Amino acid sequence: MLAWPDKSFVQSQTLAPHKIDLGNRASIYCNAAQFRSAISSSEKVDFLKLQNGSDIRGVAVAGVVREPVNLTEPATEAIAAAFAEWLLEKKKPAESRRLRVSIGHDSRISAQKLQFRVELLVLELRLFSMGFSKHVRENKDEAQAMLICVNSVCRLASTPAMFNSTLTEDENFLCPVDGSIMITASHLPYNRNGFKFFTNTGGLGKADIKDILEHAANIYEKFTDESLKKSEQAANAAVRKVDYMAVYTSDLVAAVRKAAGNIEKPLEGFHVIVDAGNGAGGFFAGKVLEPLGAITIGSQFLEPDGMFPNHIPNPEDKAAMKAITQAVLQNKADLGIIFDTDVDRSAAVDSTGHEINRNRLIALMSALVLEEHPGTTIVTDCVTSDGLTAFIEKKLGGKHHRFKRGYKNVIDEAVRLNSIGEESHLAIETSGHGALKENHWLDDGAYLMVKLLNKLASARASGSDSGSKVLTNLIEGLEEAAVAVELRLKIDQNHADLKGGSFRDYGEAVLKHLENTTSSDPKLQKAPINYEGVRVSGHGGWFLLRLSLHDPVLPLNIEAPSNEDAVKLGLAVLAAVKEFAALEISALDKFVHQ
Repeated sequence: MLAWPDKSFVQSQTLAPHKIDLGNRASIYCNAAQFRSAISSSEKVDFLKLQNGSDIRGVAVAGVVREPVNLTEPATEAIAAAFAEWLLEKKKPAESRRLRVSIGHDSRISAQKLQFRVELLVLELRLFSMGFSKHVRENKDEAQAMLICVNSVCRLASTPAMFNSTLTEDENFLCPVDGSIMITASHLPYNRNGFKFFTNTGGLGKADIKDILEHAANIYEKFTDESLKKSEQAANAAVRKVDYMAVYTSDLVAAVRKAAGNIEKPLEGFHVIVDAGNGAGGFFAGKVLEPLGAITIGSQFLEPDGMFPNHIPNPEDKAAMKAITQAVLQNKADLGIIFDTDVDRSAAVDSTGHEINRNRLIALMSALVLEEHPGTTIVTDCVTSDGLTAFIEKKLGGKHHRFKRGYKNVIDEAVRLNSIGEESHLAIETSGHGALKENHWLDDGAYLMVKLLNKLASARASGSDSGSKVLTNLIEGLEEAAVAVELRLKIDQNHADLKGGSFRDYGEAVLKHLENTTSSDPKLQKAPINYEGVRVSGHGGWFLLRLSLHDPVLPLNIEAPSNEDAVKLGLAVLAAVKEFAALEISALDKFVHQ
């Protein structure tokens, strides 16, 4: 976990209550012992339902109607123990050293109580005392030498920093660690939380997460009060605290200085505003921008507050983008930067209030990357626009490879392309997840913004200082649709039309019927290469209907040069899907009859 030098450390070795001050709203006390008395460790938990692709997410705070807590502290302990066992199996350390694990969390109100449980149960001693690890059962002496040492630092962390702790080589900071755990649920509401796991090869994939959750379910069934006490005692000697964020932020600062020819303050005079949305990204103003000489007056919502009182920390959220845009214009800043809760996503706003997110951010990052790597392939998710494809391929001279939705899917596809000889240096989603080959394929929102700052700094160093205009000039010629909408068509899983089948099978049937229907319309053309859903061009625009990665929903994206053309595309979809009784099509019907 990560800490700022001016913040007091959480005493995670005790069971004393942790107070989380929420200002005028409330103060929340988290006490592990009280929690276990309220929720029995034998209470059933469906661990596989906690999987969200390559992440784990669940409800950690009670109080929201019809959202019962399923990410309990006992469940958290089981997940941490399962990760410890998974890590030991993967790393197979020598007897002479312990494995190291770093733990971090964002600003969520449930973060500290979950962190405390993770610190306890990420110990292999825990597994040894409970008899779960076959490796440990058969090698007791070796097990004593392989206890996992938790490098725990208090307060805030960013997801990218946690991955970087597996790469940094600095014994003063107990790095590199063998594995890392980030406690976060990205931009989801305050009552949610979850986990992301890393090794030095990157984030764990879907298969690994499923394996860990299956092991966690087995561990959970064997929990006893005595074993819980043993893990608490073992943690006292295993938790150590370091200020790893000092390393991470200094690396970001060094990257900008290098791009500007090793100038100490290459952003001196630039006015850059940060909006952290009360998540974990507040460090960027004081720890990155100010050492580079930037003025950060007007930066907002830098203080961590897990109730997110000002706006959702999400670069795709309209209210969030409006907030940073207003701040830039009111303060006459050169650039605005906004992060999501755990800083693995970001977006920007130029001095005129022009938003640089979604397709625009992809276009800008593509321009920067293709300057350095001419002809390279840019991998994106499936909902990117046709205008972006034309921009990358016709103006920039690159290749656009549109793939599946999901940041891990996009990153893994870029890695795969490189493995078969097709050069790719950027994998990026419209959500703001962006990963570069030069940065170990980590989706790091702060590093994306550093690439923008590099351009500003290098432009000034070369004598062509024009503020953020140097960035917006790079995306001139990007064609953008006049109308862009996303509708969500929900599948009623209790409807008789499913006939006992799964929502996924039903959704696939909807897509197959749409594909067959549109293929007979001469005004519509199916995309020749498509990896997800049904993508069709026509009426000057396009639509994509796909099945959600995790939920019983069919998201529909439509882009067109006019509202009339968008309605024509919507009608084509409606004609095909209206016969599926379990599909909620009221939003689509309303759109086409507006």
